[in-house]
Amino acid sequence: MDTWQHTTVLLSEAVESLLTSQDGHYVDATFGRGGHTRLLLSRLSAQGKVTAFDKDPEAIATAQGMQAQDARLAICHESFTGLANLPSGSAQGILMDLGISSPQIDDPARGFSFRNDGPLDMRMDSTRGQTVAQWLETASEKEIEEVIKGYGEERFARQIAKAIVAKVAAGQAPQRTLQLAELIAGVVRTREGGQHPATRSFQALRIFINRELDDLQIALQESLRVLTPGGRLVVIAFHSLEDRIVKQFIALHSKEVVARDDLNWMIAGKNTAQSAMKLEALGRIKPSDEEVAENPRSRSAIMRVAQRTNAP
Repeated sequence: MDTWQHTTVLLSEAVESLLTSQDGHYVDATFGRGGHTRLLLSRLSAQGKVTAFDKDPEAIATAQGMQAQDARLAICHESFTGLANLPSGSAQGILMDLGISSPQIDDPARGFSFRNDGPLDMRMDSTRGQTVAQWLETASEKEIEEVIKGYGEERFARQIAKAIVAKVAAGQAPQRTLQLAELIAGVVRTREGGQHPATRSFQALRIFINRELDDLQIALQESLRVLTPGGRLVVIAFHSLEDRIVKQFIALHSKEVVARDDLNWMIAGKNTAQSAMKLEALGRIKPSDEEVAENPRSRSAIMRVAQRTNAP
């Protein structure tokens, strides 16, 4: 059981937006600590069911505990790109909560925090893949700069990359979170009020090492196939890069025809125009003032809701 507590963002708003049938099949594509799934199951009939995805072994352990009490829950230990394995038209709703969970941030052993010392890991799935420390030991200065600038929108990316590579060359590659945070703080001399100098770099490295934006694009595309007509897509984003992808995706698939150039950013290898698998945008919701006051980590959340229309 987690020592670290997590407060689900936009809990009731997300479930209310998602739910169209008490007997339906719903997908929680980012289970986390199960707040959305728990409420969703409480609203479903005995015939309803939920399929949950998560890369984090600790999240899966929580899901298994919930599954032991409720057989309507199915669990998949994988990224939400695993939507590709679900049958077409099989879900009445798909929820994606793109935020990192509080237990991941607060537990220093996971390596996400620049405020508490821990191994420089940052993997959502700690059972596979490279850690951030391992990647930094082999990455070039240009590669590091591109990641920090592209995913963190960090204007000091070049200086940070140069400092990291110099440490690696000296046999002092950062292995701990505070080592890297202090290294970055020595380079980033100015920062927005209240923001740690390493905030943007840590965000960028986390997004990169977990393929978060690449996986999001794949999962969004698969959601069109998996959703039944009338089914809902609900996505909660926490920073501008994620929200931009979601916003553009919904706008793109609300068109009658998708141009060839519009498709290139999402579907590698498809070079011909085609009719869109249509979505209807239903709204954009932000946390209430009350929720932000109770849970400051919710302040940057933006939830977008769209409904799958009949295929043209």
